[in-house]
Amino acid sequence: GLVTSGTVCRLREIRLKDKPAEMLAASPKGTVPVLVLADDHVIDQSLDIMRWALERNDPEEWLIKDHETNELIAENDGSFKRNLDRYKYATRYDDADPLDHRGQAMVFLERLNERLNASANLCSDKRSLADIAIFPFVRQFAEADRQWFDAQPLTPLQHWLDGHIASSLFARIMQKWTPWIAGDQEPLLGSEH
Repeated sequence: GLVTSGTVCRLREIRLKDKPAEMLAASPKGTVPVLVLADDHVIDQSLDIMRWALERNDPEEWLIKDHETNELIAENDGSFKRNLDRYKYATRYDDADPLDHRGQAMVFLERLNERLNASANLCSDKRSLADIAIFPFVRQFAEADRQWFDAQPLTPLQHWLDGHIASSLFARIMQKWTPWIAGDQEPLLGSEH
């Protein structure tokens, strides 16, 4: 959302095992991302940051199908993410059966696959906020057992995922950044320099 909207911001890459005091002062919950605005207002939810940026400039019209987007993202962030976590990180949860959670997660993926039979992206042929908010989680699911995922009858979903992973936008935002230490110069995200 920040890159697509043309928002330029200073970037501080964080090691979650070594959270800087500056990050915890801005957002005591200690999760990323955290966006600190010039007036010291803090936005610390990914979706809220994307919406904030796109409400200021939405050149690709990602917010155009907002009602459908909200429903898909809510399901992704709710039951799908819960099942993804228990599939991918089963040892972190008491009595989590990873295969059971994988099966439950597949219900959502099958719905996405059905939508992608009708259009190139989740809400239309153009990518939208729904695609950008959901595909990283589908990517996590796929990478938990890529061979198994690739063998599933989810051809439209697999093509959609591969397309987003291969996109120039994904390559631009997934650069490797050096973890920030107080006093370091911060690179500018959204700047070509």
